[in-house]
Amino acid sequence: MEMVLDQPVVAAPISLTEGAVEQLKLIRSSENVPADYGLRVGVKGGGCSGFSYVLGFDQPQEQDDIFEISGIRVMMNKAHAIYLLGMQIDFVSGLENRGFTFENPNATSTCGCGTSFSA
Repeated sequence: MEMVLDQPVVAAPISLTEGAVEQLKLIRSSENVPADYGLRVGVKGGGCSGFSYVLGFDQPQEQDDIFEISGIRVMMNKAHAIYLLGMQIDFVSGLENRGFTFENPNATSTCGCGTSFSA
């Protein structure tokens, strides 16, 4: 039996921890995010170290690569992969800090808040 794939299968360039997946699914349901939206992960210029992370639900764009990670459709602009390859997104909920964290092996330095980096 021959299988035909519409798109090549590519490993996801980033990973989501179990805590991040749980929180993203909670946000998706509590905020009534439309079913055709996926999780956008990316970078933008700015922040105290040069780049800031982008994380939010959005519609797919033409220049996106789309991946499935633990039941979540993740979209990333193809040009952002060089900055994000190997990154892990986690969700922490502690006394001093609550929110998403980004562990990026491509960052040469990060700021104290953890949402800005340079590469």
